[in-house]
Amino acid sequence: MNVTLTLADDVVRKVRRIAAERETTLTGLVRDYLTQLAQEDETGDRNARNLANLERAFERFSVNASPRTWTRADLYERR
Repeated sequence: MNVTLTLADDVVRKVRRIAAERETTLTGLVRDYLTQLAQEDETGDRNARNLANLERAFERFSVNASPRTWTRADLYERR
C-alpha cells in the first residue's frame, strides 16, 4: 500500500542523510519504524491478555484461610 506524507523540507533532508548513513532509504526507515510499532502493539495486547489470565487464575485458585491468631512476635518467641 502506498501512503503519502507531508513533511517539512528540512526534516526530509535530515532523514535522508540519516538513511544514507544507515545504508537504507527514507521509505525503509518509515517502514521499519511502523513495523516495529505494530509489533510492540501486538506485544502489549498479549501482555494484557496474560495479565487478565493470571488474575482469573488467582481468583479461581484463591484459598479462604481462617483469621490469623498469631503475631510476628509469637513466631520469634524463644522457648
